[in-house]
Amino acid sequence: MKKYFPVLTCILLFLSLTIISWKAETIEKHLNNKTARSHKAHSSKELLSQYLEDIYNTAQLQQAGLDFVVFQKAVIGYFNLKAVNQVPQTSSVITIVDLAKSSATKRMWIIDLIDKSLLMQTWVAHGNGSGDDIPQYFSNFSDSHASSLGFYITNGVYNGKHGESLKLDGLDEGFNDNARARGIVIHGAKYVSSGTIDHLGRLGRSEGCPAVSAKLIKKVIGAIKGKTVLFINGNDYTYSSKYLDEEAAANYVYPGQSSASVNASL
Repeated sequence: MKKYFPVLTCILLFLSLTIISWKAETIEKHLNNKTARSHKAHSSKELLSQYLEDIYNTAQLQQAGLDFVVFQKAVIGYFNLKAVNQVPQTSSVITIVDLAKSSATKRMWIIDLIDKSLLMQTWVAHGNGSGDDIPQYFSNFSDSHASSLGFYITNGVYNGKHGESLKLDGLDEGFNDNARARGIVIHGAKYVSSGTIDHLGRLGRSEGCPAVSAKLIKKVIGAIKGKTVLFINGNDYTYSSKYLDEEAAANYVYPGQSSASVNASL
């Protein structure tokens, strides 16, 4: 028996090494297949959606009353505007106004996308030509006194009849590109206050401008001046925008599907 012991030992050692090698090879193949399936399953659009969900959740935007679909539209537009150099590459702040909500709610959100934080949430008025509490009519025409939907870029600060105000350039042809000619700006107004809501059940209304509280106008302008993106959403099924191209936005943020490209894109 002793003379066969070295042979048996060699056989057992060979079998052990073979099994270990087979297991390692099997695990490696499984991991590689899993990784390949994972890459295949997640397109740039899916990665962008996950990234937006992360910002939305980290900034606690649901708790602040901002609908995810509206947030998603706004940020898709933001990336498309960056892709065509309408927005400075250093800009990370976006402002969202949802006119599908009651004027008695704080329906303006100012968000820092890099810090994933909500900088400010406040009331904002709509035009008296758009309706009472929740706007139902929107216009790009002068003298309509109605609000206009779509994407804007904030421009110069000036002092006018409403005091310190912020000019807006509308970017959606046929929907808000007449904003500069109409004098649509962000300005402060006394009728944007809790007192007005208590008295009327809603805010007062502007002549088409997204007016904010006179007490907060300097803070709002300070946060969003310098060519940042403003998106105004509302109940209008006819609204469309070339800046709502999700695939183009996803390819801009994830050109090689690498996580490093995200902060560079922001």
